[in-house]
Amino acid sequence: MYSHILTGDEEDADIIVFSVLESLNRKDILKLIEEMSEQELFSMVGVYMIEKFKSKMAQDGIGQTQMLSEDEIKNLH
Repeated sequence: MYSHILTGDEEDADIIVFSVLESLNRKDILKLIEEMSEQELFSMVGVYMIEKFKSKMAQDGIGQTQMLSEDEIKNLH
């Protein structure tokens, strides 16, 4: 349907996922979670925790998670 518009990058995934989530309410989301296998639930929570931890480290300026300037990105090899 929209395959001619999508580029297959992370931004496309974000747009699609957030569009789907906007159409759901809390009850719908909890129903989806209840239907997950234990492995799917652990994977989902794990990804969430990793992303929150990375965000916190970047916010606190810990490690290599800080945003690079355009010049720093250009000089990466």
